[in-house]
Parts: sequence; structure tokens; C-alpha cells
Amino acid sequence: MRNPLKRYYGRGDLHFITFSCYRRRPFLGTRRARDRFVKILDEVRERCGFRLIGYVVMPEHVHLLLSEPSKGNPSKAVQVLKQKVSASLRQGTRKSSPNQLALRFPETEPKEKHFWQRRFYDFNVWSEKKLHEKLDYMHRNPVDRKLVRHPKDWPWSSFSFYEKRDSGLIRIDAVKN
Repeated sequence: MRNPLKRYYGRGDLHFITFSCYRRRPFLGTRRARDRFVKILDEVRERCGFRLIGYVVMPEHVHLLLSEPSKGNPSKAVQVLKQKVSASLRQGTRKSSPNQLALRFPETEPKEKHFWQRRFYDFNVWSEKKLHEKLDYMHRNPVDRKLVRHPKDWPWSSFSFYEKRDSGLIRIDAVKN
């Protein structure tokens, strides 16, 4: 087997998870799509029972920092999240004409079969130093990509919670020491 994935669950670690849209296309490139993603993330958090420590939603990928869920494991939680988001956003585009779909997803054909890349990256966060490193990385992502000048200007992240203890678009769970 080529490059088998090894996931380490059951140790109580936090998980830094990254997953991308199919072929890195900007399927989350609109405010509507990112807002919908955040709403569904909150629903899946409640359903699966994980703590959301941090996140950022970019036009073509997502970073999450979360605990292991009380129901299932991080792989199952990511699977549920990806399925619900793709179903919801596809449903919104089905009501549109093919021309509107092309405007929403300019780099894709209207009959695009896939929404997400199949796999996801999972890094176990085992120390406070790594926790802060991953949070800083997530929050700097929109700035590094030149989408905004400062992380506070990108509402689809947990930056406002860590900067001002403001919940932003979704409740963030404090890290338990």
C-alpha cells in the first residue's frame, strides 16, 4: 500500500485537521458558502460532541483545531462535516441556472462531481507550544494569502475569540489545562 495514513486517536490529544476542496477549487470562495460552512460546523460539533478550539475557513481549504469527539473519532466527525457541507452547498446551486453556478464556482464545470478531496491531514497537538503554533498559523492564513491585512478582518476564523474573547460567528471552546 502506498503511503498509508496513520491516525492516533484515544490519547486525549487535540487534533489540527486540514482538508481541501476538490483540486483546491474555491468552493468556499463566497461569504454565503463560508457562512454556511460555519453553521454546519456548529451543528456537527453538537452532534459529534467535540470541542472546537480554533478554525479558519479559506476559499479552498479549512483548518480545524478540535478535541476528540465523544461520539466516534475525528475521522468520522470530518466525514460527517464534509458530507453535510457539500450536500448543503450543492443544494443551493441546484436551484440556480448553469450560468449562475459558473459564477459561484468560476473554475469548475456545472456538473462537477466532487466537492472535497478524499483525505485530510491530521496532526496530534500534544503541547501548549504546538497549540499556539497551530492557532497562529491558522489565524495568519488569510493575511499570508493576501485576503485581508490583519487576522481581525477575516470573520471566518477563531481569531476574535483569542484576541477579544468575542465568539465571532461560532462559539469557541476554551482549552482545558
